[in-house]
Amino acid sequence: MSSFSVTEPSTRSKWFAGTMVIIYALVTMVPLAWIMLTGFKSPSDAISYPPKVVFEPTLEGYVNLFTTRTRQTPEYLEANPPQTWYDEIVREYDMVIAGPSKFGERFLNSVIIGFGSTFLSIFLGTLAAYAFSRFKIPFADDLLFFILSTRMMPPIAVAIPIFLMYRQLGLSDTHLGMILLYTGVNISLAVWLLKGFIDEIPLEYEEAALIDGYTRFQAFYKVVLPQAATGIASTAIFCLIFAWNEYAFAVLLTSGTAQTAPPFIPTIIGVGGLDWPAVAAGATIFLLPVMIFTILLRKHLLRGITFGAVRK
Repeated sequence: MSSFSVTEPSTRSKWFAGTMVIIYALVTMVPLAWIMLTGFKSPSDAISYPPKVVFEPTLEGYVNLFTTRTRQTPEYLEANPPQTWYDEIVREYDMVIAGPSKFGERFLNSVIIGFGSTFLSIFLGTLAAYAFSRFKIPFADDLLFFILSTRMMPPIAVAIPIFLMYRQLGLSDTHLGMILLYTGVNISLAVWLLKGFIDEIPLEYEEAALIDGYTRFQAFYKVVLPQAATGIASTAIFCLIFAWNEYAFAVLLTSGTAQTAPPFIPTIIGVGGLDWPAVAAGATIFLLPVMIFTILLRKHLLRGITFGAVRK
């Protein structure tokens, strides 16, 4: 009679689960891989039907993404031969590079606003979550529900009031205005997630620190924060993903100085229409910071998702 374990899955279950994970990974990765490959296609290959899987790679999409081009006469082109490899690429269309595009500025705006709002959300959310977790606050449950309710409201419902308010305060198309807005949206998520993590940290740790002569702030800084690092990292990933990908408010409240990459990438125009390789190149570069940030914190993310799942 073969032994049977309630907790240990069977070999068939392991193979089935592994197969499903691989299929799910492939399904989710194929669109990303296709976008990255499109960035190395020519405009004709990008819109060919049936779609081309095997093609001759080119950096035309990246050149068009980072430069602005202008058409010139054959006489001008003959008198001014190309000086660099990217000049040769645009010369195929009887054009010359007029200067850099605005993608670099828009990408930098995304970095400033995305990481700035994430830092502020985590900073304020950690303090608020610690207060809700450790102190007796009147109407704490009602306050927590009110904080959570701000996350339930669709952004488009408050878009016009926020637009009018920002116009009166002079915060339209500013980095500060977008950071404050994204912080206001993300802080509810940060408070609820971080409160759950801090609740799991035994209160005895802080009490021991207070007995040893630590102040309340020192106990929070030297005892609670290191224990909550896993929750802070996982919460930061979720906050950054929202701020990094947000489109509706970025379109409504920015147009130049503080415009981020999401509303700028679809406006990339090429010769005769939308330059899909340039759009794909912009999407690929835009994806990298969040991907790198998530990979660096992946261990904290996995621990954060399962934190408190098993109680002793």
